[in-house]
Parts: sequence; structure tokens; C-alpha cells
Amino acid sequence: MAQPQKTLNEIRRVRQTKLKELRELGYIPYPYRFEVTHHSADLQGLSDDQFPEGIAVAGRVVSLRRMGKASFAHLQDQTGRQQIYIKRDVVGEAAYQELFRRVDLGDFLGVTGDVFRTKTGEITVGAKTIELLAKSLRPLPNVKEKDGTFFDAFEDKENRYRRRHLDLIANPQVKEVFIKRARIIRLLRTYLDDHGFVEVETPALQPIYGGASARPFTTHHNALDQTLYLRIADELYLKRLIIGGFEKVYEIAKNFRNEGMDRNHNPEFTALEFYQAYADYHDTLAFTEDLFRSLATDLGSTSLTFQGQQINLGPPFARLSLFELLKTHTGEDLSGVTEAKDLLQLARERQLDVPDGLNYGQLLDKIFSQLVEPHLIQPTFVVDYPKALSPLAKTHRDGPDSIVERFELYIAGMEFANAFSELNDPLDQRERLEAQAALRAAGDEEAQPVDEAFLEALECGMPPTSGVGIGVDRLVMLLTGQDSIKDVILFPALRPEQP
Repeated sequence: MAQPQKTLNEIRRVRQTKLKELRELGYIPYPYRFEVTHHSADLQGLSDDQFPEGIAVAGRVVSLRRMGKASFAHLQDQTGRQQIYIKRDVVGEAAYQELFRRVDLGDFLGVTGDVFRTKTGEITVGAKTIELLAKSLRPLPNVKEKDGTFFDAFEDKENRYRRRHLDLIANPQVKEVFIKRARIIRLLRTYLDDHGFVEVETPALQPIYGGASARPFTTHHNALDQTLYLRIADELYLKRLIIGGFEKVYEIAKNFRNEGMDRNHNPEFTALEFYQAYADYHDTLAFTEDLFRSLATDLGSTSLTFQGQQINLGPPFARLSLFELLKTHTGEDLSGVTEAKDLLQLARERQLDVPDGLNYGQLLDKIFSQLVEPHLIQPTFVVDYPKALSPLAKTHRDGPDSIVERFELYIAGMEFANAFSELNDPLDQRERLEAQAALRAAGDEEAQPVDEAFLEALECGMPPTSGVGIGVDRLVMLLTGQDSIKDVILFPALRPEQP
């Protein structure tokens, strides 16, 4: 007859009773330290004549098979699962009956002993001593594993994001994504360091936000009695460093944008920006392509599977102009269209999701994102944008005055990088930012404000410069094959949990 399932409160009461009993018996259920000599990965694959003696392992108990005078368990550490064997006659009557009998799944144990191989061939640590390192008062997700296959997995996506600690316990493969993320960020730093760039830090709290088109998060500094903004980008501060005499700088920074959330967007995200003096967007385009290819090569292959698509970073990336792509996918030449009403008519004819009240730049961006971006599967540099979308970029040297030197890198229909030949004419820059301010006054909440401190710095003279911004979270998605940005951010933003 099946036993009725205990409620969470009943389980907690039982475990708290065990905790109380252990303390009364003189055990310390939360000791200060334990000296670990080996992890699971250190032992797997050893031949019998290589087995070490007198080792110490530790981890969370994730399986228990109790018998009369001996028991087996598995400890999960950062590198994997390690079987342990506890025999009453070896660890002693008190340790076996008083301590081990009160161990539950989820507890942390420290074990010292020797390594041997069981009759089934599993490498096992035979315990000589056991020590409780932390008593778990809550049950873990009931995940079963056999021969490397997991059953009854902890799969509810939102619950996994909301309780990432349980996700990492129940789905240890998730940890590998974040270990790889750390490696990708190290590789980014190494690549830039090796090419002469200097890593810097700029303010996350800014009196004026800028460097991108986005709504900011607003806060207040009590001591200064001043409104401040969480940065939406670090561009304008990095350019000040170029003005000050640095020739190559970069920052890997947390940015914050008060916007919607989907599988490609999180309001708090990590971005890499780097700037190079005496360079233009042709230089940084080639540099960005080599950076992406080098990262993929260092991680094992330039051929990737991402969001159901086979992506190849090996061949030269395509380079196509924005208006050329719009003509291909709309059948119309929009390069001469300058009025918002004409773009709105096209959007309505194509039944695009476009709200009322958008200006020319916003409409062009909506049309491009809905009609063109989904087709940009293999790595593609989209070049030569309209000035209305690029207030910080130089006017194109060979094109009409309405076009600027800018590129964006798209892969699998998603933007990964954005770059300019940076505008360094302070008078032109002021006009552009004042035009942005006018758009903001007309209702565009993402238009950029006028940053007088930046303009003052720019008037001191900035050499020809090109800068690139790369979304690090999206880059990690690509290189780890994850379909959602939430799968590469340990603690993504979520709506409040419903009671």
C-alpha cells in the first residue's frame, strides 16, 4: 500500500526534529570547514593501481541506499557524482546509527577513506569517517538518474529561473553553461588584451544617460539630492577616455534598460564595448569578425547549432547595406523615403505590428526588424544606416548626407554587435543630440538627451575613432547553443510570483 505523500511543512518538521536530536547527541550540524583532497572528476577513469588512499571528499547527498549494516550514497560536488560506501563496522556504531541514520537527501557530507571499485565497476570511496557538513531542512526536487539519464527532472522553466539553486542541484548540466560563460568572458578579455586594449571601468550611476536609444532606470542619490540613472551604455564615458589620450579601451559592463523582456532581452544585461583611435568602421568590422571566429575556434568549432539553425562562423561574413536588404525583402527602394507617413503606409499594407505615433527612425527600425532580420541567419554585417537611427555616427564619406558609417552584426535573426565610425565633430554632434532631444519632447521616450559634459570633452578634440558594442549574453547564447537569454543569466528578471 502506497504511503501518503508528506507535505512540505511535515517534511521540514521531521528534518528539524533530526537536527535537534543531532545537537542533543553532541554533533555539530553546521561545522566551520572540511579539508577536501579530491573531487569526483579526480577519481573517475583511474585504473585500480592508481587509486589513492586516505582521501577526503565532500558534497550534497543526492542518492541514498540504506541497508542493515552498510549503505551506499552519492555525493554531488562541482565536478560530478561520487559514490560512497558506509559500513557500520568501519565508521563505528555511533556514527552509523546516530549520525548516518539521520542523514537526508540534500544534506552535505564530508567523507574520509580509501578508493575501491565495486563488483558493478563503480569507483567508490569506502568511508572511514563521516561528518555532517550542513543539514538540509527542505526537500530537493525528486530527480532520479540511471546510467547518465535523468528521470522526473526539475523542468518547469520559470521555477528553475526563480530558484536557480534548485536548478543547479537538480540539473547539474546547467552549471556547464555558466562555466563556459566564464570561459567566454576570459577569452574576450584575452583577445582584447593581446591586441593592445586596456580594460577600464566607468560609472554605472550616471547624471545623464546616453550612448544608446533606450529608456533608463531612474534613482535618487540622497546625499547629493540628485536624480541619477543606471547606465544604458558606457559609450560616452569611453569616448572621453579616447579624448584623454587612451588609444584602445574596453569595458565589460552591466547595462540597464527599462524595457520589455523576451527570449533575447533582459533589463539587466552584460555588454562589451571597445574603442580604437585612428580607426574607422571598416577596421572594427574586420576586427569583430575575427573576434567571433577566434572565440568559436577556441571553444572547439566554428560550426554551431543555434535556435534550430546551423551557423557557420568560418567563412567570410556577408556585408550588405540596410537599404539593399530592405529592397530585397520589401520589393521597394526605401532609400529615398523620408516621411514617416509613407513608412507607416507600407507597414500597414504589410500588416506589421506597428503602433501609432512612431517617428521616421522608429518606423524604419520596426520595418527592418520584422521584414528583414528573420532572414539574416548566417553571419551578416548590415552596413550604412540612416542618420536618423544613428546620432553618434559619422556621415558616410561616400554616400548621401543622410547615411552614416555604421554596421550591425546579425546571426540567426538576432543582433550581436553594433559599431560606428564615431562622430568626432562637436558641432555636428550637438545638432544631432539636440534633434534627439526634440524627438524626446515629442514623445520618443528612447531618444537620447543632450550630454553637455560629453560635448565639452568632445570640443577638446577626439581623434578618428571607431567603437563596437557586443551583447555578451547573446554571444554566450550563440556559443553555448541556448535559445533564451534567461538560460545564460544566472538570475534573470522575472515577474513577481503569483501566490
